[in-house]
Amino acid sequence: MAITSANQLELLQTAEAVAREKMIDPELVVEAMEESLARAAKSRYGSELDIRVSIDRKTGKATFTRVRTVVADDEIENEKAELTVEQAKPYKEDAEIGDMLIDEVPPVEMGRIAAQSAKQVILQKVREAERDRQFEEFQDRAGTIINGVVKREEYGNVIVDIGRGEGVLRRNEKIGRESYRPNDRIRCYIKDVRRETRGPQIFLSRTAPEFMAELFKMEVPEIYDNIIEIKAVARDPGSRAKIAVISYDNSIDPVGACVGMRGSRVQAVVNELQGEKIDIIPWNEDAPTFLVNALQPAEVTKVVLDEDAERIEVVVPDEQLSLAIGRRGQNVRLASQLTGLDIDILTEEEESARRQAEFTERTKVFMDTLDLDEFFAQLLVSEGFTSLEEVAYVEQDELLVIDGVDEATAGELQARARDYLDEQNKKALEAAKEMGVEQSLIDFEGLTPQMLVALGEDGVKTLDDFATCADWELAGGWTTVDGERVKDDGVLESFDVSLEEAQNMVMTARLQLGWVTIEELEERAAAEAEAARAEAEGETEEAGA
Repeated sequence: MAITSANQLELLQTAEAVAREKMIDPELVVEAMEESLARAAKSRYGSELDIRVSIDRKTGKATFTRVRTVVADDEIENEKAELTVEQAKPYKEDAEIGDMLIDEVPPVEMGRIAAQSAKQVILQKVREAERDRQFEEFQDRAGTIINGVVKREEYGNVIVDIGRGEGVLRRNEKIGRESYRPNDRIRCYIKDVRRETRGPQIFLSRTAPEFMAELFKMEVPEIYDNIIEIKAVARDPGSRAKIAVISYDNSIDPVGACVGMRGSRVQAVVNELQGEKIDIIPWNEDAPTFLVNALQPAEVTKVVLDEDAERIEVVVPDEQLSLAIGRRGQNVRLASQLTGLDIDILTEEEESARRQAEFTERTKVFMDTLDLDEFFAQLLVSEGFTSLEEVAYVEQDELLVIDGVDEATAGELQARARDYLDEQNKKALEAAKEMGVEQSLIDFEGLTPQMLVALGEDGVKTLDDFATCADWELAGGWTTVDGERVKDDGVLESFDVSLEEAQNMVMTARLQLGWVTIEELEERAAAEAEAARAEAEGETEEAGA
């Protein structure tokens, strides 16, 4: 096949037809043709030559050129495609390194093998362009629902025809024991789109919480219009789900809008999810209030929130325990997913027994340390005193409100408490010194003798040792391992040292040792504040969108 004027226009017409059929840019097809013709020319003139082909976008005329690059004397690797400045001067007097000498060469006659090779190049390029278009199209649709037709099932995975591509609904992304036959219509959530060598891989899901959220968006116009927002979704696919909603219009009830007239809206979602029961819950910024709503239909008597540990304790009537936990722990598990908190459920009887045990323990401490009778010790505990430190250093007026306590009695109580604490501090300090805790750490402000003993037992005996500690090593914290929250015990956690206090102490130690400067600490604080502000703005914009 020779590139002559008779078939020059055919090149452009062919490119246009292929591009239209595959829905890609005609320019990509023409570029593929140029590359295939250049490859054919190299096989004719020599593979070491740098042969390039340019097809005129209007006339279809193909121009073949040989390109030689001017390089330094010691950089020549290919004598057919590169030449030195001296060698280039006969062709270009002011030749410099980096210049290109371009000579036109005669068009080639394409034999059968060359034509076949050219065809392969074009097909490959077209295939790559088609894959890129497909990836970009479905990448933009990730996070949305798509309708498709089942093509086949492979090892439990369903291959779905979604128009201009195929999606994979994996076995673990199907609801319950769903089974599909070829040509069944199916609705799925596009969970992920990945670019791979064999083309874009489109992963579908019917178990993702986002699938339910998108279904409600389709059924409830108020959600689509951002009048109502879905704040959280928790699912046990095919069995039960909880969805938290909030309305930004006081005249619209978010739960009622999602349920619809006679339950029509929620029923449409339930039918799509194979009868999955859905609890629609009003969202609340106050975590305890939100949790009470999330544990419906169980009634909650009392809620105690530990924000640092992201744990929440719930007290329910004895007869409500099984309802709060749910079948196989389903209700409390979904409530935990919805709120993002670890939930401990106690009955009123269990909570009462625990409170009684704490009351007895504190009473005994006051009896033993302050040499009080049981009645007087119980009076202290009843008034809310939980430790000797509170008795020793509280304002005397707070002791005088206790029945039978006058100024003399209050003064005696505080003196006994302080004497006992001083004795304990003295013993703890001696114990710390015996362990080898150095004076540099003993003199550090903010550490009590009891803290020094705890640090010494953990091998922290110098100010240098203390300065190398991480804040969570001192205050404790939580980490997530394999999806479960795991407790990290802190050396000073029993002394109620917060993460912020631990961080301040460690930074002060590093400052005293000269490891950091005031300027560096100020810069770090400014950077953290800026990062927090940017994150807050991002969340605000996301909420607005």
